[in-house]
Amino acid sequence: MSKSTRNTGKHWSPSDVQQLRQMASQNTPTRVMGFKLGRTPESIYSRASQQGISLKPTNQSPYNRRSR
Repeated sequence: MSKSTRNTGKHWSPSDVQQLRQMASQNTPTRVMGFKLGRTPESIYSRASQQGISLKPTNQSPYNRRSR
C-alpha cells in the first residue's frame, strides 16, 4: 500500500499537469516528481499515462550503446 501524501484524493489542477509535463521533459526521476507534487509515484505514472506524457529518460541511448 502506498504512503499517504498531502494531495491524496485531490483532483489534478491544470498547473499540476503542466508542472508534471515540465519535470518529465527535464528527465526528473518519478520519485522526485512525487515529492514535489505531493503525490505517490503510482499517481505520477497514472496521470502521465492519461495525459500522454512519456516518463522514459531521453538522455540514455537505446540498447545500451556507447560511443567508443
